[in-house]
Amino acid sequence: MLPKPHGGTLINRVLHEKERILDSLREMPNLEISKDVAVDIENIAYGAFSPLQGFMCQNDYLSVLDSMRLEDDTPWTIPVVLDGLREKLKENEIKEGDAVLLSHEGVSIALLNIEEIFDYNKKDHADKVFQTTDATHPGVRKTYQMGDVLIGGDIELINGIPNPFEQYTLRPIETRILFKELGWRTVVGFQTRNAPHLGHEYVQKTALTFVDGLFINPVIGRKKRGDFRDEVILKAYEELIRNYYLKDRAVLAILRTEMRYAGPKEAIFHAIVRKNFGCTHFIVGRDHAGVGNYYQPYEAQEIFSEFPDLGITPVFFKEFYYCKKCYGYVNERICPHEGEDIIPPSGTKIRKMLTNGKIPPKEMMRPEVAEIILNFDNPFIE
Repeated sequence: MLPKPHGGTLINRVLHEKERILDSLREMPNLEISKDVAVDIENIAYGAFSPLQGFMCQNDYLSVLDSMRLEDDTPWTIPVVLDGLREKLKENEIKEGDAVLLSHEGVSIALLNIEEIFDYNKKDHADKVFQTTDATHPGVRKTYQMGDVLIGGDIELINGIPNPFEQYTLRPIETRILFKELGWRTVVGFQTRNAPHLGHEYVQKTALTFVDGLFINPVIGRKKRGDFRDEVILKAYEELIRNYYLKDRAVLAILRTEMRYAGPKEAIFHAIVRKNFGCTHFIVGRDHAGVGNYYQPYEAQEIFSEFPDLGITPVFFKEFYYCKKCYGYVNERICPHEGEDIIPPSGTKIRKMLTNGKIPPKEMMRPEVAEIILNFDNPFIE
């Protein structure tokens, strides 16, 4: 049976009576927001970030930093906040209790009912979310670029920003209906920011052996240099599903959000979001949401022991690889071979081959998938 949304209710903060407020928008104070913030607003409004109804106020924010839970004890590991500049707020006479318009590049995105404006410590934020204060970490670097205050309060979505991948977009209420129509009582979610290689296919199909359906849910949005481009990931997965998955056993839909590279804490956050989409299980591999050497290889799996009340079952995978003697993908628990018989699915090697215009060996990547990737002039973010 599909799980209840995180916190018990699937949040809906979409303003359906837009005409009612159009005239008042002209008189309302305005704050310009980034694309990443605009996307977060959509995720809040459509319930992907349930139970959040807006940007965190101080008590929730501090509770998440200190205990990885909201003030009401609901598990939550990543602050979802709106930052601003104190001087700019003063110039525009914006204060607590005001309703303001959030806009992006001339488009009215949402109404924000400001409940609190509060100070925060960027170094403390970085240390508690990313476990480092090193500015070379992409999440830490972005934290240091934030404004000097945080603005908390509920939002109401007016307009979404343009979505070039609308055909791949499903909201949580839609996936829950779709899963039920497909007869899925158990669903495993798979988070990815990469085009698929054989190792990914192995963990997906191994998990799919024990559940009714697979929800492949790539992160589409801001990522680091060297990651696959969004359109490459989607076209590659379409080709894989078309050729190597049973019909009605796999669904591909995107999660529009930025990668935060927060390692173990982001693994919990990713699981919560997939629970809101209706997943009963969530795949957690090696170095989930990691970057560089900031996290231990299996730290993102170990953290789940701290959340027995998470409401979604993690599925852990350790080392897996292609074995020449076993003639297939295996893992350390079932394969006795080693040395030259073992071919690990190295993402670095695969990317190097693709960059040089070469198709990786069939033990690493499906030829059809590699050809799709090579059809792009530059499949990687520069």
